[in-house]
Amino acid sequence: MTWEKLKQVIDDLKEKFKDSIEGEVYVERKIGKVILRRDSLIEVARYLRDVHGFDQVKGVTGVDLVKLKEGGGPFIEVIYHLGSLDSPELIDTILNISVRLDRENPRISSLYTVWPSVEYHEREVYEMFGVIFEGHPNLKRLLLPEYWMDIPPLRKDYKIPGRD
Repeated sequence: MTWEKLKQVIDDLKEKFKDSIEGEVYVERKIGKVILRRDSLIEVARYLRDVHGFDQVKGVTGVDLVKLKEGGGPFIEVIYHLGSLDSPELIDTILNISVRLDRENPRISSLYTVWPSVEYHEREVYEMFGVIFEGHPNLKRLLLPEYWMDIPPLRKDYKIPGRD
């Protein structure tokens, strides 16, 4: 039942936001992924919260897609892992919504106004991948020392000092 409900949500997104969806990937039976256009992220997030009951963000992930075989690039992909505690049909599922950003200037609107729980997750992606979350209330270092002057450490072109 949960997979069918998740598929219905993704089909509804494809119908309502057809111009905002750049791609969809079904990862496995309880996880779905939809790739969105950058400018539609907040609108789609609010829709998923208000209409479909995705009431939490389980995590936010950054991925450095410096070399893609298909789909161009280079990109920094930001993935929000959404879940629902209130909907029995969605409680065991994860819906990933992602946005691919220009690697040289990765900027996106923060989803803090939709789900305040993203505050620390977005800060980590900011710090580790260099993504600027516009509208974030406290976008500052979380894990790295204040004196960090190198590129973000989870980018593929980061070189660990002393390991040449």
